[in-house]
Amino acid sequence: MLTSSHRQAPPISHHRAVTQIIPGLPAADGAGVRLTRFLGTAALPILDPLLLLDMMHSDQPQDYVAGFPNHPHRGFETVTYVLAGKVRHEDNKGHRGVIEPGGVQWMTAGRGIVHSEMPEQTDGLLWGFQLWLNLPAAEKMTAPKYQEFDASEIPEEGRDGVTVRAIAGRTSQGTTGPIQPAATEAIYWDLILEAGQTFTESLPLTHNAFLVVYEGEVTVQAEGQGQAISTGTLAVLGAGDRLELSTAKGGRALLIAGKPLNEPVAHGGPFVMNTQAEVLQAQRDFLAGRF
Repeated sequence: MLTSSHRQAPPISHHRAVTQIIPGLPAADGAGVRLTRFLGTAALPILDPLLLLDMMHSDQPQDYVAGFPNHPHRGFETVTYVLAGKVRHEDNKGHRGVIEPGGVQWMTAGRGIVHSEMPEQTDGLLWGFQLWLNLPAAEKMTAPKYQEFDASEIPEEGRDGVTVRAIAGRTSQGTTGPIQPAATEAIYWDLILEAGQTFTESLPLTHNAFLVVYEGEVTVQAEGQGQAISTGTLAVLGAGDRLELSTAKGGRALLIAGKPLNEPVAHGGPFVMNTQAEVLQAQRDFLAGRF
């Protein structure tokens, strides 16, 4: 029998602090769509297994109306989350659908897919994000897959003045997103904090993580110090098993995290493989019509 002096101490919790702050950079992709790029830049090329994060946000049709005509992918997954406007998806595997506000499209490119993403509007605000999430070597040549969820299918968790929209991953209170990627155990939450509120949540020690503030200002609290993150900024979160956020005037942010694959990454445009030889093979397969 253990005496009180020999009882096991509770585990020590370490809050994740900000290790890098990266402002979003203007970019263009597709047929000239104007974007803000947070991840996949010279400042932060990759945060294993997270490859790229872009935001579309414009009410000027010339910024987005040309869209993303047919283009190929292999070796990773794309996650498109729409806040305002509508985006139509079609691919060469017979999948099609329109993502509306609050909706999500999760596409596994696997061994190869050709798809288009086009605005389903000619005016008004288009606002949304696209994340690229890597696949492990063992799954890069898996069959392509398409999943679509409207706003009502994304579970919301209400806390005191905080709403969590869980796209992927499970919160400590049990709210579970509709997608559960096995290899990366990805977390993708949209956090909405009212003025004066605080959000505290556990995160796996194993995961790389970042926070992107896209409205208002959110402060990351760690070891008695706060780091304010303003709109349009990505904050890389350091090691730890807890995250504490606060806001004085209110804010919205994406919390995205994933378990590192710890594999080589060869990135060639729309193809993400483990070696350059595999990227070249993907290019040959696409040109030969084998997608």
